[in-house]
Amino acid sequence: MNGGNILGKIILVTGGARSGKSAFAEKLALKLGDGRAAYIATAQIYDSEMAYRVELHQARRGDNWTTFEAPVAAEEKILAAGKDFDAILFDCVTLYISNFLCAADLDDEATLRDNLRGLIQKLIDAALSSDAVTIFVTNEVGSGIVPENKLARRFRDLAGLANQVLAAHADKVFLTVAGIAVDVKKLAEEMHDG
Repeated sequence: MNGGNILGKIILVTGGARSGKSAFAEKLALKLGDGRAAYIATAQIYDSEMAYRVELHQARRGDNWTTFEAPVAAEEKILAAGKDFDAILFDCVTLYISNFLCAADLDDEATLRDNLRGLIQKLIDAALSSDAVTIFVTNEVGSGIVPENKLARRFRDLAGLANQVLAAHADKVFLTVAGIAVDVKKLAEEMHDG
């Protein structure tokens, strides 16, 4: 397997809604996977709008992908996919967090944060122990206004925490804006060194 040698073991791709992050990550995964890749799907379909979104993603991907459904316990799917693929695309972290929140006890804030850290660490550990490169796609949700309700604020805060933990372990971090991906970790290193 050769995908992990090009950019690193973990790559994080983030951006706002409709920023082009998934399309960029898909192209990168196919490049790293020599034309084929594993897709870890975290979405759960509860309505027709979500079903339509999933259909769009599937149509865009085509036949070069093998999908692993993983709304929970996705670390197991990362390990399984890493046995047969050079590149794994995990799409997406924020839906995975939403699944976690729907099943979590929401009363204890500290425990919720600790449990989320544990959840994200399991993903990181699986990616690092795999032979494949794992590309995590996540939404950047902290750039807007402060949400008016507690659950939305909690989701925003947990997504931000998860993104920071993933970014700290990632070899590359790309921010997508208007369909353009920028290597922000490289920029940060250049600014630090300069």
